Formats: sequence, C-alpha cells, structure tokens
Amino acid sequence: MLDNPVSKYPKPPFPRQQQPWPGLASQMIPRPDHGEDSYQGSGRLAGRKALITGGDSGMGRAAAIAFAREGADVAINYFPTEEADAQEVITLIDQAGRKGLALPGDLRTEAFCAQLVADAIAGLGGLDILVCNAARQQAHTSILEISSEDFDATIKTNIYAPFWLIRAAAPHMPPGSTIIGTTSEQAADPSPDLYDYAQTKAATTNYIRSLSKQFAERGIRVNGVAPGPIWTPLQVSGGATQEKIEHFGAQTALKRPGQPAELASIYVQLAADDASYTTGHVYGAAGGNGLP
Repeated sequence: MLDNPVSKYPKPPFPRQQQPWPGLASQMIPRPDHGEDSYQGSGRLAGRKALITGGDSGMGRAAAIAFAREGADVAINYFPTEEADAQEVITLIDQAGRKGLALPGDLRTEAFCAQLVADAIAGLGGLDILVCNAARQQAHTSILEISSEDFDATIKTNIYAPFWLIRAAAPHMPPGSTIIGTTSEQAADPSPDLYDYAQTKAATTNYIRSLSKQFAERGIRVNGVAPGPIWTPLQVSGGATQEKIEHFGAQTALKRPGQPAELASIYVQLAADDASYTTGHVYGAAGGNGLP
C-alpha cells in the first residue's frame, strides 16, 4: 500500500507554540513522527555499535530507533533537560532487543565530548557508527541581536562538538566504520534570520567532504544528511518565529514539513556496509526544494 507523500503527514497551519530551549518532542503539537510505530528493520546493522548526539528527538531519535531495529546497539547523547524524551528512546531500543545507553551532558565542552566517546565505547563494547546530529538553532532578525555568548554557544554546539567527538572517536573506529553529520539546506540557501546557524551548517558540509578524503585510507566513510524544514523541537524552542512555525514547510513542493521518520532510512543507508562506495556525499531530504 503506497502513501501519497503530499497527504502522508500534517500540513500547516500549525498552532503557534514555544518551549524553553532545547525543547521536548513530546510537548509539540502535532507530535513529531520518528518512526516509533512504522519503522521495520531487516538486520542491516546487525552487531553494530552507534553513538548518536541529539538522540532524544528529531533526526537523531529517528536514527536511533531505526538503528536499533536494524540490529545495532545505540548510545544517545542529549541535553539533561531532555531526559523525558531520551527515556522514551531508550525504551524503544530495549523493545527492539538491543542495548540502549543514555549519556546526558553538554557538548559545548571538550572534556565532556571526550568522556562521552569513552563512555559510549565502554558501554557498547566498541564504536563503529558516529552520528554528529545535535545542533543549536536560534532565530534572530538581525546580526545586531546576536550576543557573543549566543554566537559562541551555537559555534560550540555545531562546530566544536563534532570536532572534539570525531577526534576522540576515530582512533577507536575500525575499518568499515562510518561517521554521519547532520547538515542542512541552510548550508546552501541560508535564511536571513539564521545567520549563525546557517554558517555552521556550511562548515558541517565542508568537514564531511574534507574528512571523507582524509579518512578514506583508514577505511572510515564520512557522509552527511541535509534536511529541509523538519518538524522538531529545534523550531519551537527559539529556532523559528511564531509566524514561521504557523506556516512551517508550506514553501516546499509538498506544502508541508518533513517528519524525522522520513529521514531514518537515509541514516541507515549511509551507515550500512552495503553503502561501502559512498563517502564524502550529502543526501538531501527537503520536500522538493532541490537542495543540497
């Protein structure tokens, strides 16, 4: 039975809503779909060991659910205030018969990132999939509204954290491992109110392409996923204006935002061993916007 992608998920207008950063998926209206009831695995990642940042909600949660149902053990990192969402994910991983590891903490410090990798390796017994997905996005009408503290927080979360994580993880990842970065259509077509976030996603796209060349001789593949407008807590916790939330996704060809569940299979494909010739690539999912 095929689903019409135009009518498969909710369309705007959506109720205006706001949450304290970083937000909870469980409190969004409508609640996002991460594949909780729909994703069915087929053993594509049997025996694999994954660490996913931002694994409590959004694309990270969708990837965590899919990875577990494909046979992987999964450690998720998230900000401590997102514990309620994270525990839902751990329960779903357990129900898939895999080991789930909850590792809360703030990625904006080098010491925590190093400890996170060490804890994931110790808890999972190794690491061969690293998904750098966590991100900070705060909308500002003007650069004049962005404080140095805000700018620093975005840069630390979106650029420094993947650097610290990859540097710590790479020596422990065997040939055949994969690193996946979550970038964005913002890397190529930035919105005027996402000045700082957009440039970090351009940097993410760049490090994916650079590290894929650097790590090729190690047998480690590096790829990325570039979403368009996806319905996640990123939007309702300061990442979009109330007007943009109300009409979120309406500008796409499908006239709606994407759901995290619609990207899960991309993360699986990039992680799977049968994608062994794919490295240095960025896969888009933007509802017809045509980017990246």
